[in-house]
Amino acid sequence: MGSAHLTLSEFSFCINTRKLLPFKNYEAVALDKRAASVVEVTKDKNGIDQVVLRSSRGASALISLYGGQVLSWKAEQGEELLFISSKAIFKPPLAVRGGIPICFPQFGSRGLLEQHGFARNRMWMIDEQPPPLHLNEPNAEASINLLLRPSEEDLKFWPHRFEFRLKISLSEDGHLTLLSRIRNPNCKPFSFSIAFRTYFSISDISEVRVEGLETLDYLDNLCERQRFTEQGDAITFESEVDQIYLSSSNVIAVFDHGKKRTFRIRKQGLPDVAVWNPWERKAKALADLGDDEYKQMICVDGAVVEKPVTLKPGEEWTGQLELSVVSSC
Repeated sequence: MGSAHLTLSEFSFCINTRKLLPFKNYEAVALDKRAASVVEVTKDKNGIDQVVLRSSRGASALISLYGGQVLSWKAEQGEELLFISSKAIFKPPLAVRGGIPICFPQFGSRGLLEQHGFARNRMWMIDEQPPPLHLNEPNAEASINLLLRPSEEDLKFWPHRFEFRLKISLSEDGHLTLLSRIRNPNCKPFSFSIAFRTYFSISDISEVRVEGLETLDYLDNLCERQRFTEQGDAITFESEVDQIYLSSSNVIAVFDHGKKRTFRIRKQGLPDVAVWNPWERKAKALADLGDDEYKQMICVDGAVVEKPVTLKPGEEWTGQLELSVVSSC
């Protein structure tokens, strides 16, 4: 099998461990004497750096510096919680289908840039000295700080310098947190939209419902972005969906009756929620998604879409997404 079409297991394990990271910016802290939490830097088969976070209780996360993208999030028992397509392409310049790609500085086709912007297919770097953040940060056992700045080529088609800092953390009980900070170092303001396109792994799309979006207005991308109001109770799925729910609460729940578990999404600074499933016809048209894999995934994204963020010179925006999972009946 060629390196451009690796499965997630091949992509995750065809690697060479380079070093353990004891330094403060990687924050591997042993809070459980039975098993220390760990942060490792590894390389995938294409030579791209990855970061592995492990909690003392056995939860883990795998992050690629390509896109700053979370590729795997596993519970304490080792069960994978994120979906990665069996046809995902793990080779630049293509985006990886699954995990948590970051859509920035544009969501979807709402602008002049490529679909979902360019952050998801750029190489990020480990942030050696992140500036302090004067907010309550999550209680993390293991975390990594990443940084993205635009290249000179990026500035040709999006002429705004920025600093995008991303702290990805794993708590003792396996909660996964993505804390974003975007700063404007320019002398002129700029605006952006952002979404954390979160592919949850599910038993079957027919067994899933989403709660927390009831009665909200939403933009329907399947109806030329017309605005509607959600009429039902929980959202269930019987066909393709591509909607952006506006001004949502900070807590959303995704119930999977087949796997008897519930994903809890807690967010700050991300007022909108994008919900997407391509269904059968569109899945068959996507080269990097199996024909029937739409049944095993649902995207529920914390986002800023309807009202883009505008940063004046020197200003910084922060947004936080926290994911957890609990057993349910």
